[in-house]
Parts: sequence; C-alpha cells; structure tokens
Amino acid sequence: MKRTTARLADGREIIYFDSADDAVRDLDDPRDLPETATASEIRYDPLLDEWVAIASHRQTRTHLPPAAECPLCPSTTERQTEIPSPDYDVVVFENRFPSFAGNVADVPGTVDPGEDLFPRRPGIGRCEVVCFTSDHETTFSQLTPERVRLIVEAWTDRTSELTTLANVEQVFCFENKGEEIGVTLHHPHGQIYAYPFVTPRTRRMLDVAHRHRERTGRNLFADVLAAERAARTRIVAETVHWTAFVPAASRWPIEVHLYPHRHVPDLPALTDDERDDFARLYLDVLRRMDGLYGMPMPYIAAWQQAPVRIDRDLAYLHLQLFSIRRAPGKLKYLAGSESGMGSFINDVIPEEAARRLRDAG
Repeated sequence: MKRTTARLADGREIIYFDSADDAVRDLDDPRDLPETATASEIRYDPLLDEWVAIASHRQTRTHLPPAAECPLCPSTTERQTEIPSPDYDVVVFENRFPSFAGNVADVPGTVDPGEDLFPRRPGIGRCEVVCFTSDHETTFSQLTPERVRLIVEAWTDRTSELTTLANVEQVFCFENKGEEIGVTLHHPHGQIYAYPFVTPRTRRMLDVAHRHRERTGRNLFADVLAAERAARTRIVAETVHWTAFVPAASRWPIEVHLYPHRHVPDLPALTDDERDDFARLYLDVLRRMDGLYGMPMPYIAAWQQAPVRIDRDLAYLHLQLFSIRRAPGKLKYLAGSESGMGSFINDVIPEEAARRLRDAG
C-alpha cells in the first residue's frame, strides 16, 4: 500500500491510499477556497448524562447534487472537486462541514451565565470523509475484496492517527448508504468521527460489560459471540476468523453484527489474516442484504471500537450493520416508542431475518 498526504486549498488534509506502490496522484488543489469556518460546540444534557454537538454551520452543506456536480468524484480539466487527482483508489480528507474540528473557537463554560447545570465546551475533534472508489456509479457491495482490504487499511491508519490527538476520546468509522438513511451525497463513501467524548452507546455497553465481568469474571462480548455460535439459529455467515449473526434482541428489521473470533479492542489490533477474512465476509453479508428484496438495501455500518483512554480491556471490536427497510416499499421509522422513550419495537423475528439472509446468499 502507498500512502500519500497533501493539503487542499483551504488547508485541510487529504490522504491517498493506493494498492500500487508506483501510483502517482495530482496533489495540487488550484481552487480559490476561503478558510473553513467551524462553529461547533458540545453541550451537556444533565437529564441523560450525555454530550450533544451543536454545529449550525452544517446547515449549508452540499445536499444530493447531480452526478455531474459530485464533489467526491476525481477532478477533471473542466471541473475541480474535493479530490484534486484525476483518479484514485481510496482517499480520505477532512470534512469541509465537520461536526468536530481542531480550529473551533472557544466558548463560555456554561450555556447560561451563572448557571452550572448546562456546561458547554468547544467541539474539538476531527471529521473525515472516506471515498471508497472513484467510480460514482458503484456501491460498496460491488467492490472487490482487494479494494475492501485497502479500505480496512485506511480505517486502521486513521484510527491510529486520530487516537493520538489530545482531545479525542473515541474514533468512529461508519458508512451511511441510501437516501432513506439520510445520505446527502450518492458517491460511495463513509465517514470517520473523532469525538471529544465517549459516545453514549459505547459508555452504556461498557458499563454493562463491567458489571458482567464483576459477576462472572468473563468478557460480555466474548460470551455473546460464544452463545450465538453455539445456538447457530441466528448465524448468517462465518469464516475462519469472523462470525456474522443477527442479534437475539435485534432492534432493526435487518441487523447483523460481525465479530472477530479473537478479542481485540480496535481495528489496528487486527492481524493481516483477520483483515483479509473480514473483507470477504463483509462483502458476502452486504450482497445477501441486497439480494433480500431484489434491490439495493439502505443501511448504516458502524464500527464499535474501544475508547482511546478507558476500558480498553472490556471493549470488543465489532461491526454493527443494520437497515431500516422492513419490507419492499416499507421502512422502519423511529416513531413514538423509539424516539420518545428509547424503547425499540421490531416487526421482524431475528431468527427469521437470519434465515432469510442465509437463503439470500
């Protein structure tokens, strides 16, 4: 793999990841761009013990442009995009409309003067865009295992780099696919968030894992994986190093978790063989999802990695993959119970979802 770094016209970093060691990329960005202005802060919710990001500048971000105006396609002599080179394999760059950034302005320590119930802090962190391919018309499920393997290397590289930043507490690699999910760009891409706090989902999982270890002496995630592999009724596919299964209490109509068989905290801890194996299994699962209803499946793919500084021994790397499509022409909306009370109601029996995904292979 060849890794090449450069700067865009407004100073943002861009990194090319190429399979060929002799790949040459055009690094000069001739655009006349103003310096990015990021008004991001985080405010504390005392009722839920959570931090909420406020990023009003994102209201003006690019929204579903036509293919001819896609900012993630390679640049041409007629049109300059976010990627100066006329071609690329995988490329990562700092988001122009980030939820968190390194150059945000300071803010007062509280939302209301004299009231310490609502603390606030600058939204210091980093948000990056990961372009999986220069081909605007393809999808992740149509990529080759070799390309997915290169994407894994990019995720790994960025996780390692971002965890060294002083204010970053957790690194989250993810992909949103499909307008139904809420994507604003059709080009095959994902994102990486480097949060200035440990996210609520991770905190809750690790709290539960801590109690499980105190009670049993074992790792909760490893026990879940072992139980799913023993039951076998919800397994979708498996390889030497990974198992993909529908969780016994899945929240979404289609939800698959991919676990490595070895307990590791994050992507950088995976071996080369485990990374190779993941690429094959992940493509298999994505293609099963696309085959379920004979149409591309909208989904969110979310890497669950250990926080940077706490509970790394408790955490267990895994990928959560889920879709809001519950049937052809029908979507799962987060309505009253889910949005109002945080209590999920799933219309699809997990064992039936697993069987249908196995049959779709």
